[in-house]
Amino acid sequence: MDACGLTHRDYARMAALPLDELARGCEVEVFHAHGPGGQGVNTTDSAVRMRHVATGIVVVSRESRSQYRNRQLCLQKIRDELRRRSVPPVVRRATKPTKASQMRRLDGKHHRSQIKSLRRTVTPGEGE
Repeated sequence: MDACGLTHRDYARMAALPLDELARGCEVEVFHAHGPGGQGVNTTDSAVRMRHVATGIVVVSRESRSQYRNRQLCLQKIRDELRRRSVPPVVRRATKPTKASQMRRLDGKHHRSQIKSLRRTVTPGEGE
């Protein structure tokens, strides 16, 4: 299902972990958040980038001026992504076309061919 060989069941199992256990499986990197915010943003390492090692999910949080709050937000984002990936895939089954659907398709083809034949029968000079 995934590049790292995980199934939706593996993602569901990881999504059910408490946040502190989820945090143990992550690499954390802090950096200066760029952009608007002035001194509060440019002088503190408050932005957090977290990478969940087992899945390779990378999230960034720079919403708050608090590094602790941004770490919590990153963990929530990782858990949300794990929950999103834990949804089992929909099994699609091929169905045979019904008689009515075949008739609708053929009627549409017939209608389009009539329109094309009418375009071809227009004599030159008639449309001018």
